[in-house]
Amino acid sequence: MNLGIVCYPTFGGSGVLATELGLELSRKGHEVHFITYSQPVRLELLNSNVHFHEVNVPEYPLFHYQPYELALSSKLVDMVKIHKIDVLHVHYAIPHAYAAYMAKKMLHEEGIDVPIVTTLHGTDITLVGSHPFYKTAVTFSINKSDAVTSVSQNLKEDTQRLFHTKNDITVIPNFIDINKYNTTTYKDSDRDLLALPEERVVTHVSNFRPVKRIADVVEIFYRIQKEIPAKLIMVGEGSERKEAEQLCKTYKIEDKVVFLGNSSEVDKILCFSDLFLLPSQTESFGLAALEAMASGVPVISSDSGGIPEVNIHGVSGFLSPVGAIDDMAQNALSILKDETVLETFKKGAQNTATKFDIHKIVPFYEAIYEEALKNRISI
Repeated sequence: MNLGIVCYPTFGGSGVLATELGLELSRKGHEVHFITYSQPVRLELLNSNVHFHEVNVPEYPLFHYQPYELALSSKLVDMVKIHKIDVLHVHYAIPHAYAAYMAKKMLHEEGIDVPIVTTLHGTDITLVGSHPFYKTAVTFSINKSDAVTSVSQNLKEDTQRLFHTKNDITVIPNFIDINKYNTTTYKDSDRDLLALPEERVVTHVSNFRPVKRIADVVEIFYRIQKEIPAKLIMVGEGSERKEAEQLCKTYKIEDKVVFLGNSSEVDKILCFSDLFLLPSQTESFGLAALEAMASGVPVISSDSGGIPEVNIHGVSGFLSPVGAIDDMAQNALSILKDETVLETFKKGAQNTATKFDIHKIVPFYEAIYEEALKNRISI
């Protein structure tokens, strides 16, 4: 099957999932075409079954904001015709599903009917899509897709609550490649780069947006380090970083907190971590938590959005209400203080993560593509 994948080519969860999905599909013999404005960050190696096509948006003085959707639609039309793409799989309802539908309309005029599979990741629904300015376009994009998937049951319910959707939504969870999370790959001496031997390593990975509640991460760690030797590793960039750095200075724990920025070595960092913090206001799924769990790292998180579908309370970590900093800190200490308890939770996290192995999940997407081809919506 020839597949066109449209995504944001960034460090965010949707871009990571789309890239890993495309690579796995290529390994299964499908020809995969990534169509976006730059090469996805995890698309490091191209092979004979993987192709990247850049969407160029020409500068034009008339436009205050350059029309990316128009450029994307035109590019999709060209790529479908040139490479005989069977299915377009777009990640995010806007602008990608919206642009894909315009491409579908243009292709239909030439006698080509290509089905659209839209995967909802969260921000397009819970933040952007629910805004009155975008609601009509998001609803239209979902309803005009030939098949729709969401990364969690919670996101499906939010979508159905916020929009007048006519299409059924199939829940296909995010995934990880368990084989890539081999905790024996790195030497113990590498851990010395992160922390002293007697220190517990606590980690947070995100895009540092307000929804991630970065200040809560620092607050939780502040309580942890008061009782046990510990180091906090902060991976990512975003608007909340400066506030977090200032909070560390206020608490005089700058020497115990390391801000690494965006990193291509997250797997290495997780390998030497003892605990992962994810106190988000909401998460459609919690891919960062799943990656931590695959590395055998227990998770302390909020109980919001789709996180409880990933982090199992009392097994892979603990759940607390949003903003319950003291509760999260106590849960963290209950794991970190006892070596036996820590080992039990590490095993629980890793075992839970195996349910989301890429080899178990990708066949569901293949089935969706077949269904979309069979039941494509006529224009």
